[in-house]
Amino acid sequence: MTRNRRVFFAAGILFALLFAAVSMHAAEEKSGNAAAERATEIFKWINFAIVAAVIVWVFGKKLPPVFRKKAEAISSAITNATNAKAAADSQLREAETRLANLQKEVAELRASAERESAAEVERLRAATLTDAQKIAAAAKAEIEAAERAARLELKTLAANLAVDGAETLLAKQLTPKAQESLISNFVKSLEGSPN
Repeated sequence: MTRNRRVFFAAGILFALLFAAVSMHAAEEKSGNAAAERATEIFKWINFAIVAAVIVWVFGKKLPPVFRKKAEAISSAITNATNAKAAADSQLREAETRLANLQKEVAELRASAERESAAEVERLRAATLTDAQKIAAAAKAEIEAAERAARLELKTLAANLAVDGAETLLAKQLTPKAQESLISNFVKSLEGSPN
């Protein structure tokens, strides 16, 4: 209530009380006992009106701020709930959209995985072929080197065997008599050549 309304309300109550008191006083003069009962009842109503006015005034003074706070709290809760509902609706729409696109995404992921797998298989085949060619070339080079080494070793062995065979043959054929004949032929060949 505004201040003016409260003043008018208080004035109205005082006027009603005054009117009731005057009426009681007039009634008391007219009739004795019945008037006294009526006056008692009027005083009860006046007392009720005063108590009611005091209660209304106390509640009118104290309750509006409480109601305002409650209204603000409720309004804030409604706003928060509205915002939360909007956020939840947005998340729901986003989830529904993702769910609708899930099959498409799964198909795209599967196709991508298959392409990558095929590319990896081809890369591994090419790498394996290249490695096999390198291994074959290295094996061929190793075989050729081993062959050369074996030929050299065979030549060396053949030469050693030839030298050993010649030595044994020479040792058999070179008797002291054959040695004398060789030396004398050598000396004769020296004598015949001019120095």
